[in-house]
Amino acid sequence: MLCRAPRLLATLALGWLTLSLVADAQPKTVRLGILSSGSGAPAMREVLQRSLQELGYVEGQNLTVELRQAAGRVEMLPSLAAELVRSEVDVILALGPSAVRAAQQATRTIPIVMIVSGDPIGAGLVSNLARPGGNITGMTTISSRLSARRLALLKEVVPQLTHVAVLFNPEEETKVVDWQQTQVAARAWGVRLNPVEIRSPGDFALAFAAMRREQPGALLVLSDGLTFRHRAEIARWATESKLPAMYEIREYVEAGGLMAYGPRRPEMFRRLAAYVDQILDGAKPGDLPIEAPTAFELVINRKTAQDMGLTIPPSVLSQATEVLP
Repeated sequence: MLCRAPRLLATLALGWLTLSLVADAQPKTVRLGILSSGSGAPAMREVLQRSLQELGYVEGQNLTVELRQAAGRVEMLPSLAAELVRSEVDVILALGPSAVRAAQQATRTIPIVMIVSGDPIGAGLVSNLARPGGNITGMTTISSRLSARRLALLKEVVPQLTHVAVLFNPEEETKVVDWQQTQVAARAWGVRLNPVEIRSPGDFALAFAAMRREQPGALLVLSDGLTFRHRAEIARWATESKLPAMYEIREYVEAGGLMAYGPRRPEMFRRLAAYVDQILDGAKPGDLPIEAPTAFELVINRKTAQDMGLTIPPSVLSQATEVLP
């Protein structure tokens, strides 16, 4: 029996080593949490999924996605963020400033990759773009810096434009910053702005009535989760009112809006996937600079223009990256 003991120990040791090697050879399943204040855009989710797959992360194989969406009820975001933390996700992808803030409050250790419109410094989400510090990094659409361009395009479509209504949600910090930046741009163009605030779905009817009374020459919509969810309603009202409207992202135009100028969002979601990959590879989020978009698009809906009896000038059409039929 004594001579068998070393042999037994050797067999057990070999078995343990074999099991360890097999376990190490198995790819680690990454848990990605996605936190959104809205209901999300399926097309952007597909872009993110494809981009992650190109980097080696495949859902159902080595990637599990925990999706939490507030569907416009921003008061739910803290509890949804807490759920992701309890799920022990490896990275949280936070879409929109309210989602980012909820994620920040829920964890100071799990890396957060954000995408926000407007200025994340002005909104108090980070203190530095080059080195955000802490557990956060990501993308900003710098929509506030594009206000002058959007107003310029509206002026080309409506040459005598002097009065623009601006529809936005003041509950979103970045939209307040956008509104302030738009005021600066409007002064440079000699355009008077009329702020129209909406905080809940029930405010849209009142907002439309207020704009009908004011009779602006055009409409600028600052996008957030609330306006995005009601984009078709906004576009329909603007078209029926024959009010030329400018939006920040193409989904409004696909829903019937007149035109949108802003970053190419698929490129931004590809960059988000790259951030996730870098962090999973060991990079600290606070050391990764927050990026701004480099590719932009002007999308025009030809049918909406026709329904409004509006002729889009050749100078604007020539700048369009896409004209929807």
